[in-house]
Amino acid sequence: MFKLILASASPRRIELLKQIGLKFEIMPANIDEYSGDFQDAGKYAMEMSSRKALAVAEKIKASKADDVLVLGADTVVTIDGLILGKPQDSSDAVRMLKLLENRWHQVITGVTLVNTANMQTITEKEVTSVKMPAFAQGFIERYISTEEPYDKAGSYAVQGFGSLMVERIDGCYFNVMGLPLHRLSNMLRSLGYEPLTWI
Repeated sequence: MFKLILASASPRRIELLKQIGLKFEIMPANIDEYSGDFQDAGKYAMEMSSRKALAVAEKIKASKADDVLVLGADTVVTIDGLILGKPQDSSDAVRMLKLLENRWHQVITGVTLVNTANMQTITEKEVTSVKMPAFAQGFIERYISTEEPYDKAGSYAVQGFGSLMVERIDGCYFNVMGLPLHRLSNMLRSLGYEPLTWI
């Protein structure tokens, strides 16, 4: 069994890692996630996931702790070339949801694994397309009143009340939650860790 550290405090990612039987510790990276200099949402998500994982890996290496794998992930929503992160306030959430209404958009998660033994790093991305319907009058305001949008990229959660806004999905559902599990398992396999052998 290898030691894994999740460089995030995301409840969704924690839930998903537990779902596949992984034992792990949580050590949020707390990095600056400003997206202003990025034009490509995929590159941005990969860069942020890498920065998160490397920031935590460097701390572990400096503390001379046991060799571990560090997992970093970053999820963004993109439409019309815009990168939609977490909303700053209710007005920002309204803006995002109106952009997404009755259209397809993409959810992109960058995933990075760092082996602190040799700082070997692999980074990949997963892209899922999501279709939202036209919303009934007052729906956006009611959804925002639940406070669910505030810590979610694109201002919605597919596994929460936001499931009422997801008409169709083309691609990995778990990616929309924040961590593409099949891609993660393939990345772990590439480092020599076979799925289910960690249970």
